[in-house]
Amino acid sequence: MTLEERINEDIKRAMLAREKEKLNALRAIKSAILLAKTSKGAADTMSEEAEIKLLKQLVKQRQDSAAIYKEQNRDDLYQEEKAQLDVIAAYLPQMMSEEEIEATLKQIIADNGFAGMKDMGKVMGMATKAFAGKADNKTVSDIVKRLLA
Repeated sequence: MTLEERINEDIKRAMLAREKEKLNALRAIKSAILLAKTSKGAADTMSEEAEIKLLKQLVKQRQDSAAIYKEQNRDDLYQEEKAQLDVIAAYLPQMMSEEEIEATLKQIIADNGFAGMKDMGKVMGMATKAFAGKADNKTVSDIVKRLLA
């Protein structure tokens, strides 16, 4: 079942259950999917990587908005963004723990004989592919820096 199909089913359930905030978040996801599919040069279906990237983008937007609303003491809007953030984040794959990330990075470094900060770009390139959607790149970068230092 694709992300779009899951969202459509969940929209129906949210409508029947009269879950307004969840419905708003689901409609935002559906809108983003439709925009991505109808953009110039887009395929008729989205790959799983593209779906994850889209969801991460939506989560980041909600985090940024929530931070601004919190800063401006707009608790009503902050709570709304936070609720949407929680709904959207539920569709992302489970993130790896720092211990799992570190173990995988140690394996990548050992297998390829990387040593020193000069190899950071190579390690990050391989790590980005290995952790696609399962780990935050900032966390991965921090761990790589620590392992190569």
